[in-house]
Amino acid sequence: MHESLESLESIIGTKFSDYSLLIRALTHRSYLNENSEQALEDNERLEFLGDAVLDFVVGAYLYNRLPEVDEGELTSLRAALVRANTLASFARQWELGRFLRLGVGESESGGRERTPILCATFEAVIGAIYLDQGLPAVRVLVEKLAGPALVTILDESLHKDAKSEFQVWAQARYNITPHYEVVEARGPDHAKVFTVQVLVGEQAWGRGEGRSKQAAAQAAARVALAAAEQYEEEEV
Repeated sequence: MHESLESLESIIGTKFSDYSLLIRALTHRSYLNENSEQALEDNERLEFLGDAVLDFVVGAYLYNRLPEVDEGELTSLRAALVRANTLASFARQWELGRFLRLGVGESESGGRERTPILCATFEAVIGAIYLDQGLPAVRVLVEKLAGPALVTILDESLHKDAKSEFQVWAQARYNITPHYEVVEARGPDHAKVFTVQVLVGEQAWGRGEGRSKQAAAQAAARVALAAAEQYEEEEV
């Protein structure tokens, strides 16, 4: 096990003093359920800690990197950098999937590539690094990942609205860009109400209403994001 952990350390660019922390961070509850004699704890407590550490480190990074940006946009940017899809992409850069300790069923069903599992594992590994090496080490590693991601988010305005957020999710999950259709327009011209639905391929994910097509599309995207979040939670 230590040989593979040393390979992971090389990929991440860090060195652990306490390997038990890293092993725990890589242990999914499905593995614990099937190997209770080999593992004492899964990674969920470390995930909780890592989530809090990431919020702070990313917030501080944005505060220092973007001194002219106001609080509202900083909040949106932080949300974009710590959302599940972004953290899962960081996990893929670190190749965490191949080091995960999963139950047989979870592994055979594609758990090593599942966004919620990769996101949670990345958070757990961050929690483990924090406990093992402290905040400065976490800051260096996270900022190395966050820098390129922030450029993409800003270039594509992915932090701006629900439509952008749902597009990121749909492209990551299905490699398809959502499209929006006006399904109804009612009322007089001066007070028309539009109903818009958003589809990924042929599947409808949400409907919304608004006084303009754009507002209705944003409402539909917010419904779709909620549906997507529930879908991801049910898959974990």
